[in-house]
Amino acid sequence: MPKVGMQPVRRQQLIDATIESVAELGLRATTINSISKKAGLSSGIISHYFGGKQGLIEATVRYLLSNLKQSLLGGLKADTTPEQRLMLIVEANFSRLQQQSDATKTWLSFWAQSMHDIELHRLQNVNSRRLCSNLACSFRQLMSVEDARVAAELSAAMIDGLWLRAVLSKSDKDEFEHCERLAKDYVRSLIKQYGH
Repeated sequence: MPKVGMQPVRRQQLIDATIESVAELGLRATTINSISKKAGLSSGIISHYFGGKQGLIEATVRYLLSNLKQSLLGGLKADTTPEQRLMLIVEANFSRLQQQSDATKTWLSFWAQSMHDIELHRLQNVNSRRLCSNLACSFRQLMSVEDARVAAELSAAMIDGLWLRAVLSKSDKDEFEHCERLAKDYVRSLIKQYGH
């Protein structure tokens, strides 16, 4: 019988092990056995807590999405201006967690698999819509509603594109910081172009 209070610890161990396994082997080659071995737990516990590999993969994506959200919320204050909030959104997408090798490889694997997996595709759409919605909310305070929608879509594409370029080129911390600066400069240029 499992120890009381161990469920959150075990679930996190398995999520961490999934990130490690996907980073090392890729999503397709990651198995219940590779995950349980990295976690130092029996393979049956994955079914117990997540219902199987697919449930664990989905929980891992939600964990990464939650960390991205927490990176943003951690910097917000009551007096944060719309432009500061936009800069925080960019920073969250280029945060240290988003730069870690295991996390970046896992994101790339999930993105690739989302084209073939309905639930991962749904989670990717949630992530994309959330980014655009967060950007548009701040842009709307600086420009018309239609311009804010366009600026949000352009900014989201620039953030994703710069992050992807940095990851695929196996960039170091300096390159990620450079990409973050480029994304911020681009957001500022949109404020100048569309702002009232």
